[in-house]
Amino acid sequence: MKTTINNSFEDFKQTLSNNNKLQQEFRDNPIQAVNSIEVKTPKETDTWIYRIIVLMFGLAIIGIITGLIILSLHKEITLNEQLITIFTAISSGAIGALAGLLAPSPNK
Repeated sequence: MKTTINNSFEDFKQTLSNNNKLQQEFRDNPIQAVNSIEVKTPKETDTWIYRIIVLMFGLAIIGIITGLIILSLHKEITLNEQLITIFTAISSGAIGALAGLLAPSPNK
């Protein structure tokens, strides 16, 4: 049976002190006892951080694309080609990061 803890040493100590079976396993074979513990990452325990990151990447993509479309429609505003390249690189990176966050992990 796997014991689940959050990704912190304090949670590990608290779980170890409260779980008699885990204490006995730790005395017998500490490495096997530690391997039997399932560690949850912050992404699994705090979904709001994940949602905020996805929201910010999405807003960055939408903002940059909308801004570039508006600027291209106004002929009196001229942009340096380097600025357009920078905006394209930023939005491309945000799209890649968003795809990486939303893609399922290979072990699940």
